[in-house]
Order: sequence, then structure tokens, then C-alpha cells
Amino acid sequence: MPQNVGWVEVIVGCMFSGKTEELIRRVRRAQYAKQPVAVIKPAIDVRYSEDSVGSHSGIRLRSFQVTRASQIPALVKDAMVVGIDEAQFLDQELVQIVDHLANDGKRVICAGLDLDYLGRPFGPMPELLASAEYIQKMLAICVVCGNPADRSQRTVNRDTQVLVGEKEAYEARCRLHWDPHNFDQDQVSLPFGRNLAESPDPQGQLPL
Repeated sequence: MPQNVGWVEVIVGCMFSGKTEELIRRVRRAQYAKQPVAVIKPAIDVRYSEDSVGSHSGIRLRSFQVTRASQIPALVKDAMVVGIDEAQFLDQELVQIVDHLANDGKRVICAGLDLDYLGRPFGPMPELLASAEYIQKMLAICVVCGNPADRSQRTVNRDTQVLVGEKEAYEARCRLHWDPHNFDQDQVSLPFGRNLAESPDPQGQLPL
């Protein structure tokens, strides 16, 4: 990692690809290194908690809530690491704010959807990707075929770009099975995989 300089990391992917979980992992590692952190999320996202960012797997991290990007600098203060979740929901000024924070020597980690449900670039994400030093594209699992998925399939018929939801509103799909104009749910076709450690040997003993 660079020394004595700020930088920008962007984590993108479709729904259920682990973006927030990866953001939390990176922020937690910074805390273990005794670095002060500030975590930000758009106030519109209250799926799991009003005062925390949360992953689909249940991991939580306390955060500030903002309604616009211009509120972020006042919250950052002396943080060395700034995490911004669901960045696609914030306004275009986020790009300039993130750039200024990095120029001030801070490590800025942004996570968000790169594409909306129609496959269009989402909010400020394209510009963040263009200006970031580090980029990670996360992939989910297609619920239809099990192949790597990079698209969010909306399963409710709403034509608004911003629709905050979870499994009741979205599925992860691969390129082949993604159809932005079909809102039928297909989650039942790929059952949840068994954990063999939760299904012990009938004799209750490990194999020799």
C-alpha cells in the first residue's frame, strides 16, 4: 500500500455480490491497525439499521447517515480511513468530495452498484471508477444457473431507478439469464447449498 499519501478504492458489483461485506472487512482491518475510521451511508438505506451499514450475511458496522455528499467532510474529522457504502445513491458531488479527501491523505473506500437494474451506469460510480487507484469487481452467483453473476435482476415491476430492496426485490443473474424487462422471480430454481459440517457422519465420528 502507498505510504504518506491518500488514495481511493472502489468496490463494485451487482446485488448479493458481497460489496458491503468487503467494505466492512477493509475498515475492520484498519481498526485493528489502530487507525481511526469513519463510515458513511446514504440515509435512504434503512434495510438493516438506521445507524449501521449491514451486509446480507448479517455483519454490521456503525455509520453516519447523509442525504447528500457535501455532508461527508464534516463527519470525517481525523479519520485516516473513510468508508462509503451504497455510493450509487449519493449525488455527483461525491466524486469531488472523495477526491479532496484522498488529496488530504485519507484512504477512501467506496462500495456500490456499478449498474442499475436496466444495466445503465449508476449515479457517480462511473467517475469514481475512472479516478480510483484500486478497483475490485465483485461477482455473485446466478440464481438460475449458478454461474458468476454481475447483474441485478429486479423482480418487482417498478420503473424508478432507485428502489432500495433485498431478496424481495432483486436477484443476482448472469448475462444469459438477466432480462431487465421480465420481473418474474426465479430464486426457487437454485436451492441453498448444504454445509456438510452441519450434516455429521451418522456415527457421529470424523472419517479416519
